Amino acid sequence: MVTIEDRYFSVPQICGSGQCFRLDPVSENSYELTAGGRYLKIRTETAGNEEDPIYRTTLFCRKEEYESFWKRYFDLDTSYEAYRERIAPDDEYLRKAAQFGRGIRILRQDTWEMILTFILSQQNNIPRIKGLIHALSERYGEKKTTEDGMVFYAFPRADRLAGVCEEELRAMKLGYRSRYICGTARMIIEKAVDIEALSDMEYESARAELMRLPGIGGKVADCICLFALHQMDAFPVDTHIRKALDAQYSGGFPYERYRECAGVMQQYIFYYDLKQGRRTKK
Repeated sequence: MVTIEDRYFSVPQICGSGQCFRLDPVSENSYELTAGGRYLKIRTETAGNEEDPIYRTTLFCRKEEYESFWKRYFDLDTSYEAYRERIAPDDEYLRKAAQFGRGIRILRQDTWEMILTFILSQQNNIPRIKGLIHALSERYGEKKTTEDGMVFYAFPRADRLAGVCEEELRAMKLGYRSRYICGTARMIIEKAVDIEALSDMEYESARAELMRLPGIGGKVADCICLFALHQMDAFPVDTHIRKALDAQYSGGFPYERYRECAGVMQQYIFYYDLKQGRRTKK
């Protein structure tokens, strides 16, 4: 068991930020997460006051597992306070957004999982995306058991899905995405796109390479770049984010100011606008 006290690490806020679909609330203060073939129980508490909360997070894992996997997964070696300090003093909207969602961190998730997840996310809602991922994992993923007897399913590997026919996926209600998943899995297995090499590429090159995969456009590629490859210049823009930017940044978002942390600002905007009921007017 590992307990972390940090003003910039809130599992509930990460859960609500749209970047991870296998992190789920179990009760008001408890969460469960499946990642990297591992299962993790999490308990959260908030101390301090409303203006300056301190998030206390307990991860139910061995210290060795925390150091070797979860610490990097949650990006806990990075100073998110330093990111917030880069926000322009006169940008009241972004400063409020960063304060509201200051516990958000950009997770370091598996590249293949994010490719498949964000293919599934197209024209979809979060509960349905979670349901499809659960169904795919239960059917095609490796069944595992924790030390205390908890059964869970790892995310299905690309080589497993490469051998699945499109009709079988359509029967699971994946719709037109079935063709994209089958084609993408085959391209990855055949090394037509080497996902292992993506982590060594610059942002623009990685983005272009991802867009060679079936069904992946610019927005989906940006999500994969940000939430898997940790390319912090990636700034996914969907219709939701576009409305927020149009309302708050008529002259355009100042990407140059936020080089190497633009993706963090995107998450602050997304979470703030979502949780505040689309309060995008100045």
